[in-house]
Amino acid sequence: MFNKVLVANRGEIACRIIRTLERLGVASVAVYSEADTSALHVRQASEAVCIGPPPAIESYLCTTRILDAARHTGAQAIHPGYGFLSENAEFAEACAREGIVFIGPTPAQMRRFGLKHEARALAEAHGVPLLPGSGLLADPQAAVRAAASIGYPVMLKSTAGGGGIGMQVCRDEGELVLAFESVRRLGQNFFIQSGMFLEKYVEQARHVEVQIFGDGQGGVIALGERDCSLQRRNQKVVEETPAPGLDAETREALQGAAVRLGQAVDYQSAGTVEFIWDAGTQQFYFLEVNTRLQVEHGVTEAVCGIDLVEWMIRLAAGEVPAAYTHAPQGHAIEVRLYAEDPFKNFRPGAGLLSEVRFPAHVRCDGWIERGTEVTPFYDPLLAKLIVHAESREAAIERLARALADSEVAGIETNLDYLKQVVADSAFRAGRVSTRLLSDFVYVPRTIDVLASGTHSTVQDYPGRI
Repeated sequence: MFNKVLVANRGEIACRIIRTLERLGVASVAVYSEADTSALHVRQASEAVCIGPPPAIESYLCTTRILDAARHTGAQAIHPGYGFLSENAEFAEACAREGIVFIGPTPAQMRRFGLKHEARALAEAHGVPLLPGSGLLADPQAAVRAAASIGYPVMLKSTAGGGGIGMQVCRDEGELVLAFESVRRLGQNFFIQSGMFLEKYVEQARHVEVQIFGDGQGGVIALGERDCSLQRRNQKVVEETPAPGLDAETREALQGAAVRLGQAVDYQSAGTVEFIWDAGTQQFYFLEVNTRLQVEHGVTEAVCGIDLVEWMIRLAAGEVPAAYTHAPQGHAIEVRLYAEDPFKNFRPGAGLLSEVRFPAHVRCDGWIERGTEVTPFYDPLLAKLIVHAESREAAIERLARALADSEVAGIETNLDYLKQVVADSAFRAGRVSTRLLSDFVYVPRTIDVLASGTHSTVQDYPGRI
């Protein structure tokens, strides 16, 4: 086992990884930007190193500064969490050159799955169902020809895209031509890769994914599936496992397809194979592979009774985890609490938190507390609330109570929005789809004072100071 591990991340996932390291008796090194000097992960770690100014490109994405911190502190390994450098093959290779273990898949595996058009080719070669699509597109004219063959609507995708960035639904030729340059530019700016391809767009879609774990020697297991259909602007808001409404045969086929893909590359560590489920045809199709720990890994941990971060660390340290033979138990649901204002088109928020309270009976993976300063520099995720119960209905009720008993004051958040989503009849009935939140009507419970008069006062309300 390692003596010391550097966590190359911030926020809730840094706190989450540090918690497991502490339980394992492994010293932790936090890295932080100048904006995160007083952040919770900095105070929780055994030691901490400032790696630069607030912009991520000068701190959390700066490989040289992170590696310098690892050398300076004597860290033997680096856990990248999710986002930032977690799927950066060049960073993993740089770690290896320094004699530092990268806790995750190999650089070759990251590259194999990192470009979506190449991942599609691998999936096709191993009998994993694919949506009709194209190869890389040279120009708008090639896109128009491919779309005519596939049939509208289509999804134009950056091959290196992720996190909902670099994808656009196109319902006719005009929309496709207009979107071509903007998606190409996003791919170039965010991922330094401008390649694009088309896939058939599924109107009645669900996002279903399979958690896999591989030993790097060809042994790959599936740890159930998750439904992540409740998304806003292609960003997940609610995740649950098992996926509601799927029969045993479909679950087995999904997990079998995911395992075949992992075995094809002798996959190492944790990964997630994402699929689109077409509610109209009752068929699933390969979407992509995320070669990292997912944000929503906690729901899988809840039903499987495992610690995926521990598995990743032990495997990287040369310990092959014991064979997992248990069947997942019960139902788990996660919601993501964001610093954003649902009443103002989900505009990200920032400021000082005057109150933070979460119930003790649920798992809360977060990085905030009373007095935390939320800055505008990073992802607005504040916390994840995760509940586990014997059934989906019981889990929903437990989640509703947890949200009712939670309070975050000082800045606007989506807490009230989440309460209304969990109360929605379609969600409770399991009629989930990637369009559910697009059609969901949020009714704010507060007023927005645009211009106060001389005799007006604003009374205290949770979420305002």
